[in-house]
Amino acid sequence: MNIYEQALSNRRATWVISSVFVGLFLFIGFGFDYMYGAGFSVPVFTIAALFLGIVSAYSSYEYGDRFILSSTHAQPLDLDDPAQKQWQNVVEEMSIAAGIPLPRIFIIEDQDPNAFATGKDPQHSSLVVTKGLLQSLDRDELQAVAAHEMSHIRNFDIRVMLMLSVLVGAMALISDWARRGIFRGSRRSGSRRQGQGNAALLLLVVWLVTIILAPLLSQLLAMCVSRKREYLADASGAELTRHPLALARALEKIDSRSEPTRSINQGTAHLCIADPKGRSLSAKQGWVADLLATHPPINRRIEALKQMAYVA
Repeated sequence: MNIYEQALSNRRATWVISSVFVGLFLFIGFGFDYMYGAGFSVPVFTIAALFLGIVSAYSSYEYGDRFILSSTHAQPLDLDDPAQKQWQNVVEEMSIAAGIPLPRIFIIEDQDPNAFATGKDPQHSSLVVTKGLLQSLDRDELQAVAAHEMSHIRNFDIRVMLMLSVLVGAMALISDWARRGIFRGSRRSGSRRQGQGNAALLLLVVWLVTIILAPLLSQLLAMCVSRKREYLADASGAELTRHPLALARALEKIDSRSEPTRSINQGTAHLCIADPKGRSLSAKQGWVADLLATHPPINRRIEALKQMAYVA
């Protein structure tokens, strides 16, 4: 898949993800009407859930990057600092190479080396780096990391991951509200359900399972999408710099510093170039790691980059 096909695929994925989440919100609201709605002539909770789903999808698209920047306490660069000035220059070089506008650049006062990009499109994007990354890598390695993040921006990965970050949180919130109301709702509507057929009972069971599993499944979806896009961004970044070994060295240094990035929470972990939580699961292979890890194993990413450079 070339960069244009990736960008088109990510635009489509944005609509699919938004539609799926709005559908889940709608189904959860429908269940509330079944549990509580005996006294209403209109499906109040279904309409409210649909409205909440649409608002969540829209706000995640328009303002999700601001939520993420605020949650990580990202600050603008201090260009009087030589390391931060060098990073500014490197990002400018890679934005020219990628043919996209210069993103807004921020720094996190965290010693663990990491970086991520966010935003809804290349014209409205932000690139965030930790202070530890600037202290750990040389210029070529910083350029490779910048190219990796520029690839996420150019390919519209940032839009998909942004939508997932905010909507996963919204899904967890509405599922929690639903779980809190199950017991009271079941008491009120117990008499209504008596005498109804098996189809109604089956629908209720599916609704309860959805409430319980929706936050987990949405988080797994975010992890799966993130893992696939990391390999693509590694390859696209190496294409920009023509130096895949620089990114391989950068990943090796990042991997050697396995301390958690405290400023980045679980909801935004899948945005980063490497797992910010320092979990050993991200270094393992197998179906369990493939299901639960936010990132592919760094050693496999390094191996792929070395193969690009024809290094055994």
